[in-house]
Amino acid sequence: MRVTETLIWAAFIIQKVLGEYGMAHFSDKDKSKGKDYCIFFNSQWARLPQDLSKASHLQIYDLTTSVLCSPSDVPEGGFPNRIPMVMRGNCTFYEKVRLAQINGAKGLLIVSKDRLTPPAGNRTQYEEIDIPVALLSYSDMLDISKTFGKLRLVAMYAPNEPVLDYNMVIIFLMAVGTVAVGGYWAGSRDNKKRYMKHKRDDGLEKQDEETVDVTPIMICVFVVMCCSMLVLLYFFYDRLAIWVIAIFCLASSVGLHSCLWPFVRRLPFCKCRVPENNLPYLHKRPQICMLLLSAFCISVSITWMVFRNEDQWAWVLQDTLGIAFCLYMLKTVRLPTFKACTLLLTVLFVYDVFFVFITPYLTSSGESIMVEVAAGPSDSSTHEKLPMVLKVPRLNSSPLALCDRPFSLLGFGDILVPGLLVVYCHRFDILTQSSRIYFVACTIAYGVGLLITFVALAVMQMGQPALLYLVPCTLFTTLTVALWRRELPQFWTGSGFVPALVLAPINCTQTAAPQIDGSSTKPEAQTTETTRQSNGSPQHPLQETSPGERDEEEKKSD
Repeated sequence: MRVTETLIWAAFIIQKVLGEYGMAHFSDKDKSKGKDYCIFFNSQWARLPQDLSKASHLQIYDLTTSVLCSPSDVPEGGFPNRIPMVMRGNCTFYEKVRLAQINGAKGLLIVSKDRLTPPAGNRTQYEEIDIPVALLSYSDMLDISKTFGKLRLVAMYAPNEPVLDYNMVIIFLMAVGTVAVGGYWAGSRDNKKRYMKHKRDDGLEKQDEETVDVTPIMICVFVVMCCSMLVLLYFFYDRLAIWVIAIFCLASSVGLHSCLWPFVRRLPFCKCRVPENNLPYLHKRPQICMLLLSAFCISVSITWMVFRNEDQWAWVLQDTLGIAFCLYMLKTVRLPTFKACTLLLTVLFVYDVFFVFITPYLTSSGESIMVEVAAGPSDSSTHEKLPMVLKVPRLNSSPLALCDRPFSLLGFGDILVPGLLVVYCHRFDILTQSSRIYFVACTIAYGVGLLITFVALAVMQMGQPALLYLVPCTLFTTLTVALWRRELPQFWTGSGFVPALVLAPINCTQTAAPQIDGSSTKPEAQTTETTRQSNGSPQHPLQETSPGERDEEEKKSD
């Protein structure tokens, strides 16, 4: 019985502390057009209607020069059928709202210069008061004073939050599209590079195709760096946010250039090069279209950086740059084995869950470190937002969109981490000629995991660690496909399924004799292959020998 009573009081206190978001619709007395502002209220004082048409439009009594803590602050005649707007401080919420109700007010708006907190009270006070009381931010009060005249009306209401915003469809398409395109592109490019029979005459293209194979040590170092950076951002957000923005601009411009260059280089005028000169970098005579593309990509990044706080359209640039960055990383970073994929996804799974669900018990404010950093601290002096997310504005009009989270967010890590597994699956499909069954299955599993994330977000009404759902879906699906096809040993190690490509040594110093009988060259090739097989040459994972390395081996064999 005592435990039940304790739980009831705990639920009561939690409800009292959390409060609710609502809207205050302001308009001029003679005009129908108005504007909604965010308010924070406690429904235990009095509930607000859910529809604006059912809310009472009452005249505001501007008393922002007072805190309404004593009867001397009440003007002569009181507030009959009006809603006074007063400053926060010097006394409790109950004292303010009690004075307002005694003097005929139909509601109370309290302007706060600090963070909005729910107007709390106790059970006896809740039973005594029957008018709504809500908090309004000081910046909104200044905007109201500039926008509307003295005879302004206000209607307070609290519409229900939609179960799922339509912008989730846009985020879903962007995320799944990026993973699918990046996985397909990286795998196809890797296959093209592996079986390329000739050397390209453009050295810069070779540099673009270089990849980085991730090792277990690199994974551990990367996770430690992520944890350290996240904690540093939590404690020193205002100082580090601008550096993260600068790094994003640089990295995203490189990613955008990498994504556009394969299409731009096919233009007919792209063969033109810079004339001979002695200038730094330009003395190598790069292609003119490459310089123009670089200038374009840098200008796009700088444009976003300058106008990043323009919520109406800057998010489009941010998402474009973010998708380009993700595609670039999926093409550049490569996991050589499914063992490495499992290690990376598992470690980051624990990382994501810990910083979303466990850290609220470790911080003094009770906030999740991951959610706080991703959305930006509410008490930040710079009000900067980290750009390492895909963001889409909420399409439904709701208090949550107006007050707390006007955008829905999906971090780059929720795209890149499963995306690296999708890339590995596509490379395995190509090398085993399995009709891309691993690639398709992993991509579908990623989409299913993302849908589960959205459902959990709608049910729990709080930020979710997407990797909590994405990692099991993608890992278990690919593991099931490998077991079903009886290819788990090869899929786990990334070896043993590609026959070695054997080239007979060529002596470039000798003059090739005319070939009289085509069969004369066959025994030599067969002998070479037989000799290498008898020596037990090891089979390597998903790696290839570059043309330069093959030339060196041929010279050594000569």
